[in-house]
Amino acid sequence: MSSQDLSLAGRVALVTGASRGIGRAIARRLAKAGARVGVTARSLDLADDYAGTLIETVELIERAGGKAFSLKADLGEPAERDTLIHRTVAEAGRLDILVNAAGFAQYATVETMPDDFFEASVDHYLRAPFKLAQAAIPIMRRQGEGWIVNVGSVTAERPARPYDDFARFGGATIYAAMKAALSRYTQGLAAELESEGIAVNQIAPTSAISTPGADRYIPKGYPTEPVEYLAEAALALCHLPAKERTGLITYSLEYPLELGLDALDLETGEILPPPQIPAYSHPDIRPRGE
Repeated sequence: MSSQDLSLAGRVALVTGASRGIGRAIARRLAKAGARVGVTARSLDLADDYAGTLIETVELIERAGGKAFSLKADLGEPAERDTLIHRTVAEAGRLDILVNAAGFAQYATVETMPDDFFEASVDHYLRAPFKLAQAAIPIMRRQGEGWIVNVGSVTAERPARPYDDFARFGGATIYAAMKAALSRYTQGLAAELESEGIAVNQIAPTSAISTPGADRYIPKGYPTEPVEYLAEAALALCHLPAKERTGLITYSLEYPLELGLDALDLETGEILPPPQIPAYSHPDIRPRGE
């Protein structure tokens, strides 16, 4: 199934965490489909601890013929986070798609985790999607439709037995708990908004995606997957009416393969081969996200 002819022309999307990594890939894919994309992150024109800025993301989109604008915002700062949706509408006149892709993973075991690590996890993975949705819902309701896509994690699934070293010592328990809460939040919000015509779904990497922020947690030599499959899956969650597609918890390799989606290389525009599901894919993943 080719999505090359899918048009989001006239739509406005806001993608958080879009200065690099998964957020940038999703922003580029939505723009390639015709959406005007607002990209937001903490880094406007100067990179922080990792490579990537919003200016670079906008340049990549515009160089490919797309439309984008940047809005700097630190989602851990209420004054910046809580005005972001209204700033988007002030810039673009509407908001059709909200993608919560921002991340700020800080791993530590429960026993050793500092309070600020815990609070940052709550802020970025639960409070920010909650506050942004609160502001976006009335706008989407007035427009008669809308799409909210949350970016989750396979760590939200139960740790498989026998426990491996990552489960024992990796320090991802609080991060995973926040992502599990995000999954349940996604499903519950989908139920609340289905009758309003607003679809709410989630996409997550099946395994690991190499990004400037995630690379420090990926063991050397560990196989990673191309980000394009996740970006294609995200696009698939941004166009059908809520009555047809909402409340799904999807994964980057299984979902495109199940739907027969053609993922596009973000640099060349060529169609990538169908994804290969690794043997270590989590056994609880449901290919259609149901």
